Amino acid sequence: MIDTLLQASKSDARLGSLLDEAREYAQIYLLAKKRHKGCEGTGEFVTLREEFRDVLEKLSQYCREKGCAFELNSAEPDAAAHALTLPQAGDAS
Repeated sequence: MIDTLLQASKSDARLGSLLDEAREYAQIYLLAKKRHKGCEGTGEFVTLREEFRDVLEKLSQYCREKGCAFELNSAEPDAAAHALTLPQAGDAS
C-alpha cells in the first residue's frame, strides 16, 4: 500500500512532501519509543506521539481530498510507523 502512495507522490509534490514528513516522524517516533521503553507516558513522548498522529491525519486528509484509497490509522501510531519505515520497492537504499 505504501508503494502505491510512493508512486503517486512522484507526480504530486504536495503528497511527496507529506509522505516524507510522515516517514521522518515515523522514524523519530520508533527511535524514541525504543530508547525510552517503559516511559511511553512521559510528556515528551506523548507530545511526539501526538505530533506524529497529526502528520498522519494531514497525509490521510490529503489522500481523501485527492481520491486516493489510502489511510493510515492515526489511532494506531505503532503500526503506521512500522508501515512507513519498512524499505519500499521504490527506495534507493
